Amino acid sequence: MPDSPALLVIGECVADIVRLPGAPDRTHPGGSPANVAYGLARLGRATTLVTQLGRDPDGRLIEDHLASAGVRVLTDGGDAPTPAATVELDDEGRATYGFRITWTLGPVALPGEPPRHVHTGSIATALEPGADTVLDLVRSLRRAATVSYDPNVRPALMGDHLPAVRRAERFVALSDIVKASDEDLRWLYPDEAPEKAAERWLGSGPSLVLLTRGAGGATAFVPGATVSAGAPPVRIADTVGAGDAFMSGTLHALASYGLLGAPGRARLRSLDTTVLGDVLRHALASAAVTVARAGALPPDEEELAAALTSGAIPEG
Repeated sequence: MPDSPALLVIGECVADIVRLPGAPDRTHPGGSPANVAYGLARLGRATTLVTQLGRDPDGRLIEDHLASAGVRVLTDGGDAPTPAATVELDDEGRATYGFRITWTLGPVALPGEPPRHVHTGSIATALEPGADTVLDLVRSLRRAATVSYDPNVRPALMGDHLPAVRRAERFVALSDIVKASDEDLRWLYPDEAPEKAAERWLGSGPSLVLLTRGAGGATAFVPGATVSAGAPPVRIADTVGAGDAFMSGTLHALASYGLLGAPGRARLRSLDTTVLGDVLRHALASAAVTVARAGALPPDEEELAAALTSGAIPEG
């Protein structure tokens, strides 16, 4: 693994304990940022994850999982237990969550040159005191790197509403690329349509805002234009990690077009709508492959290429 990764992800790892009606519990490696890092590495991108991992069986499970895809893991050396989440799935595969999580990320020394792109979001940007560490780290890296952010709202962990909104908006203002689901935006701005909130975010700093709607597809907002695409038809096993696979598919596609990294920031702001449509296709296909099988298992390069060229969604 190179000393200076092309892509750096900052955020939590979580042991997802999945509960299905009438079935025994299953533990999957998870956590939104960890899933994004894993997805990027599966797609052949050199990726490092800055995170916390406990010295416990869940921590070892997650570290082995990330290493299997080639993710380099850097921690702050703390001794907090590995976070855990209970994921309850209904008969249609929809997920609800319960959490046993602390996020106390301390300073982490990054080796080599700064990364070309930084991604963060989810609990790591919402839960104090670690969220402040993440914010400072993103600020310090932004001069050399483009930044992406996914709020991935978990209401049970967000605390009081107004401070949570302000934290999210600080990260939006630092970001070049923001992805949010319609459910995220409805929680953050209950009196505003998600489309209006996405457009408003676009005016606060980002070059690209992506709004996802599950099976309803996604819309990309750039200055002066919007592009929408439908989700591929797929038999859903569960929806765990779908948004994270969408994010890793987005970043993979943008990297392929040379749109990540501070030198590409101006080009990102003037994205051609044809390119934008192709980025959405990659993101939606990546999510479709993921929901077709249990757990947060995003596609590798071969699986994504097959989904894009033939429409075939590998199931498992």
